[in-house]
Amino acid sequence: MRPLSIVGWAFVSLLGAVAFGVLALVRGETISAAWLLIAAVCTYAVGYRFYSKFLANRVFGLDARRATPAERFNNGHDFVPTNKWVLFGHHFAAIAGAGPLVGPVLAAQFGFLPGTLWLVIGVVLGGAVQDFTILFCSLRRDGKSLGQMAKEEVSKVTGVTAMVAVLAIMIILLAVLALIVVNALRASPWGLFTIACTIPIALLMGWWMKRWRPGRVGEASIIGAVLLLIALVGGGRVASHPGLAAAFTQSGTSITVMMIAYGFIASVLPVWMLLCPRDYLSTFLKITTVVVLGLAILIILPPLRMPALTPFATAGEGPVFAGKLFPFAFITIACGAISGFHSLVASGTTPKMITRETDARMIGYGGMIMESFVGIMAIIAACTLDPGVYFAMNTTPTALAGASDVLNQAGFVVTPQYMQALAAQMGEQTLIARTGGAPSLAVGIAHIFSGLTTALGGKTLTALWYHFAIMFEALFILTTIDTGTRVGRFMLQEIVGHVWPKFGETSWLPSVVISSGAVCAAWGYFLWQGVVDPLGGINSLWPLFGISNQLLAAVALCVATTILIKMGRQRYAWVTIGPLAWLIAVTMTAGYQKVFSADPRLGFLSHAASLAISTDPTAARLIFNDRLNALIALFFMSVVAMLVFTSAREWWLVLSRRKPAIVHEAAFVPTTLVAGD
Repeated sequence: MRPLSIVGWAFVSLLGAVAFGVLALVRGETISAAWLLIAAVCTYAVGYRFYSKFLANRVFGLDARRATPAERFNNGHDFVPTNKWVLFGHHFAAIAGAGPLVGPVLAAQFGFLPGTLWLVIGVVLGGAVQDFTILFCSLRRDGKSLGQMAKEEVSKVTGVTAMVAVLAIMIILLAVLALIVVNALRASPWGLFTIACTIPIALLMGWWMKRWRPGRVGEASIIGAVLLLIALVGGGRVASHPGLAAAFTQSGTSITVMMIAYGFIASVLPVWMLLCPRDYLSTFLKITTVVVLGLAILIILPPLRMPALTPFATAGEGPVFAGKLFPFAFITIACGAISGFHSLVASGTTPKMITRETDARMIGYGGMIMESFVGIMAIIAACTLDPGVYFAMNTTPTALAGASDVLNQAGFVVTPQYMQALAAQMGEQTLIARTGGAPSLAVGIAHIFSGLTTALGGKTLTALWYHFAIMFEALFILTTIDTGTRVGRFMLQEIVGHVWPKFGETSWLPSVVISSGAVCAAWGYFLWQGVVDPLGGINSLWPLFGISNQLLAAVALCVATTILIKMGRQRYAWVTIGPLAWLIAVTMTAGYQKVFSADPRLGFLSHAASLAISTDPTAARLIFNDRLNALIALFFMSVVAMLVFTSAREWWLVLSRRKPAIVHEAAFVPTTLVAGD
């Protein structure tokens, strides 16, 4: 490194250390949110510059001379060489769903410090490593899925079981994310209009880059950005027009049908036509919004009103959700730190579109760093709210009453008059008990943007910014549905392909249509039931979302570690074993507590037992849901335990030379692409 570069990176490292010191040590006075932002950004920069480069060069040995699956199997449908910036947009949009927005907001009940540390440290050493590693492994294996790699590299029986479990987890994750979108869009004509406009805009961009003006990514980007801006402004006009607002205010069931139809179409069409350009387009809005939010924080310097640690961190009786800081902060915040869903995208659509192997560093590691930055913005938005407002919004009246003593002692109180005035300021009827994290995040974003426009001499525009934030959240989440459906299609094709090889051909049209329809029908069924029945469908499986997602990450890290050891890179296996050990401790502890805890607010079985003598007419269904959740949680935990055991056995056999290290890696084929393609 050059001397000037050494000095620059030393300064960045020192600045990040100082920021962390302020966050961790300063007590008894208000801390600016800018310190939290600076600590995160400096850590991200150092992690990407040094750790990801170490992984790319030393651990993986990425080779730009090696032809990727996109080049070797280019079929214009699923395997399509794609510009790295467009693919970065697709990958980031696919992985950045509800998690980095909602998870940090909910975990803020523990204070700002635990969530911040987990987001920053977790992503640099865990989440980005998982995404990058799985993407590399899939690249070297013709774009195969996580379940298929588990079958080939770990154990056939364990792998097949894992493939079924992973597909089941995928269906649950998609249904949960889809329900969040439905809840956000059925009251937002602005959001529905803007999101509907992204589909024809994306089709235009796809045809522009692929057929009309091949390779002219810059032109398509400018066109897409301008049209998206027009759609955003138009959405505001639509929302304020009585007739148009009524037309774009749809019921939950109508939006459900639209989403299922869109998921099917996006999964069947060639990836370059709709899926990739739409995700790339949405990334414009996502990244621009969070960057402007970051700049606003540095300009107006909002204080962190939530303390570093709240009483609920150790009491385990938080009104937002039950459970102590360990393990539930690390379950609640998945996306942004480490998320198993990402491993499905990293072994699904993305490896089939990478043009050069060396692009995997920016897309895999860099994409996850950017998602963590979104999570940091979310936790800042939540923690700059008055704590009384935060708990009033994210807690049901019953839970709020149960925690009133602790809240009063901590000074986390707010008057009904203040909440009524705040709701009027945001253009809402009420903000009390608006649980789920999304509304409180929108209020936090609205406060920060309003402060920015005021500081720049403009109007406050609080209600405008609040509804913009609601639309922004819905757009963030929807992009995981289309990619997730396509990934689920790949997984189903691989599973059925073991019995019917022709079905396993990812671009064979009958297989594409049948598998896409089956996946959409699966998550669509749970979504529909969840929309029409508060106790049915995905509502009954919602408590499994966090645990199943993190168990999936443990599966991914097991497979990644096995592949590294078989490649002869055992001295670097610590890069995946470290986060794997932590995830196993977290997920198994959380899973055990969710099933067997004696606290009815936490344990499935104890909650079912507490309802045994209830006269509530819904008690029987709630008992069934609890027992079903306990059974599914135990199944997922058993699959992961089996995979960990068989993986560890495989490691021992290979390292002790009792078994040859057979690597199921595609043979080296030199690329025919020239520099700049």
